[in-house]
Amino acid sequence: MEALRVVLTIIFILICIALTVLVLMQEGKSAGLGSISGAAETYWGKNKGRSMEGLLVKITKILAVLFMLVAVILNLNVF
Repeated sequence: MEALRVVLTIIFILICIALTVLVLMQEGKSAGLGSISGAAETYWGKNKGRSMEGLLVKITKILAVLFMLVAVILNLNVF
């Protein structure tokens, strides 16, 4: 059982590192003055879910859920 705890801890650390890198890679939500003039209604603004930024958001959500699940599992004093 102690080996499972070590493996889960290593997975937890890898998820933490990946989550940190993904959050730092994402653009900020502030659109600046471009949102006033309607520049957000371009092709990239409408299809953000299909772009690299949309993919980063999806992966971040998945890793955040995994982070929470592994944190809860590690804090159950079953091991």
